[in-house]
Amino acid sequence: MATARVSAPNLTTSSADTEDYSVYANMSEDQLLQLAIERSLADANTQQICSHTPRLMAQCSHLPRSQRVPPPANPPANPPANPPANPPANPSANPPANPPANPPANPPLSEKQCSRINRDAQNHLFRKDKQEVIAWTRYNGFLRVTVESVNDLDPFLSAIWKGDAKALSALIQTKSRKLLEANQDGWLPLHECAYYGHVDCLKILLSAEPETINSRTLKNQTPLLLAVTRRHSACVLYLLEKGADPNLANNQWETPLYKACEKGNEEVVSFLIRYGASTTKSSVQGITPLHEAVTSKNVEMCKMLLQAKANLMAKNIYGIDPLFTAAQCGAAEVLSFLLMKGAEVNTQANDGASALFEASKNGHREVVEILLSRRADVNKSNKAGLLPIHVAAKNGHAEIVAMLIPRTSRAKIRRCGISPLHMAAERNRDGVLEMLIDAGFDVNSMLSEDWSKMYEDHRSTVLYCAVSNSNIDAATMLLEAGANPNLDTFNPLLVAVRKGYMEMVKLLVNHGANINSILPTHPTDFPAALIFCMNFLPMFKYLMDNGCDALSCFTCDYGSNSHPPMKSSRDGRDRLYYISDENSESCVQFCEMISRSSVSSWAGPVIDILLDYVGHVKLCSRLTEHLDSYSEWAQIKDKAMPPRPLMHLCRIKIRQQLGIQRLRQMNNLPLPGRLIKFLRHEKESFSDIL
Repeated sequence: MATARVSAPNLTTSSADTEDYSVYANMSEDQLLQLAIERSLADANTQQICSHTPRLMAQCSHLPRSQRVPPPANPPANPPANPPANPPANPSANPPANPPANPPANPPLSEKQCSRINRDAQNHLFRKDKQEVIAWTRYNGFLRVTVESVNDLDPFLSAIWKGDAKALSALIQTKSRKLLEANQDGWLPLHECAYYGHVDCLKILLSAEPETINSRTLKNQTPLLLAVTRRHSACVLYLLEKGADPNLANNQWETPLYKACEKGNEEVVSFLIRYGASTTKSSVQGITPLHEAVTSKNVEMCKMLLQAKANLMAKNIYGIDPLFTAAQCGAAEVLSFLLMKGAEVNTQANDGASALFEASKNGHREVVEILLSRRADVNKSNKAGLLPIHVAAKNGHAEIVAMLIPRTSRAKIRRCGISPLHMAAERNRDGVLEMLIDAGFDVNSMLSEDWSKMYEDHRSTVLYCAVSNSNIDAATMLLEAGANPNLDTFNPLLVAVRKGYMEMVKLLVNHGANINSILPTHPTDFPAALIFCMNFLPMFKYLMDNGCDALSCFTCDYGSNSHPPMKSSRDGRDRLYYISDENSESCVQFCEMISRSSVSSWAGPVIDILLDYVGHVKLCSRLTEHLDSYSEWAQIKDKAMPPRPLMHLCRIKIRQQLGIQRLRQMNNLPLPGRLIKFLRHEKESFSDIL
């Protein structure tokens, strides 16, 4: 015999991790554990040095991640990384030379304590290749695996596990075992026989102790409930014939009929109903057998339950009835049957969501078609004010959105405070967005104040959502459909500039975005877009080329006088980058912004660009200090000194006369190419002339 402890929460990576685990898709957790344990013990066998060496402990590395056992609620304080495979029988006889400073809070059981497999084992299997039995239990986040020869196994336990009725009968006649003796989980031998599906052993045990037929475990499980849970139809029928109570529930108030519907076992459901099982008893969460039958998408079970007087309108603690459940899980055939039996088509859960809302959310197209054909109310909103079309657009269910568009009231959508366009743009559902635009939904619809406050940036428009996601395709669709880029408090152009997304910036500017917009909550004396691109000079110059107000950057209340020291926020955040309800007390000047540590190293090149777009200006003392701080910036300071070149002043005057709108369309103006390049500050090449 050998005992191995298999770690489940911290599994090592092996070559098996790269396997295609699709072969495990239809295996239960117990089957996966069996497979993992067999592989791990096989690996441990290959590491044995000789036949007398105890079997090493194997770490379960073959168990797929989705089936790994979660860590315990109270894990050991310092669990050993590699626990010993075969601890000494008497730990106190040979104490370690250097005992650990922090021993585990729950040390593993000694060899003496778990040297034999007993009835406390939760699961077992008999190996086909060897006369051995493997049993395992969960202990402190580990799987404690015990391997024992079949010949050494307790005869009574062996008879129950193998279903050996003859051996069990002989043992009972010798009265060497107490049939009313429970294991640590309160299981009697009768529970085990029902669990493993050994009907012949079940008959023998009931003949010996008939009063145990409705006995309960510590979790209030009866033999009948265990047999139903494990789909042992023969055991279920025999127990019912012998008088087992079909209405005794476990700790979660789950009856045998509830479990049979949960497992989708029609035969067992028919047995239970025939022997008087209640169809109306619900679990702790208010879930009835009919709810579970609907979840199993089994029409025949639903028919049997309704014929047995199941409550068609029963709701669980969340206000969900069977019809809502059918819509939720996409059980179209069951849904049609329930509607035929009189279920409420507009049923709603506690959160106000309707069956149509739930089906639209989960993308169950066939269910939506059935509900619409039965005139389900498409304008019934949940408590958050959302309609089915909102949630369908949010999750990208284009076919369902197409079905809902002609039936949904536009006035109702406006009263919701949010448009399906917002939902589609926020989740990058471009196909749905295009469909809604083509259907004539207002591309300039604004979020209500309540919805807007749910976002830190207080966004309002659909365009803002697209720009915020850097979705150039969605932004293009919206702008070409007539979206106004200047409706938000925080202009979408500022978002694009802050992200450094030049293509998006050009798109917005070409469609009329206000290049000189400011932040109402944090006003500045200069265009707010410049705040976000001082360390990105190509973007900075592009804004200047397209009419950004450069002259305002040289306005200063202090002029040549000394400036007050810079104020920093208490938490270190630059408040200009965030929207809040607290308005700034004063207007920020450009010289103050350029003096911030994050951008001050770019002061020279930024001022140099600005000087190309202004005439005669006077630098304030703070800007002069910046230029004086670096010797190579001296020429920039000289550039600002009057008089400025006449050609430069002419260029500034022409740009002023053209105005921002014509500057954006300069390439289309009837002007000579050289003049356009001159006005754009583009260096002209004379190589073709020379």
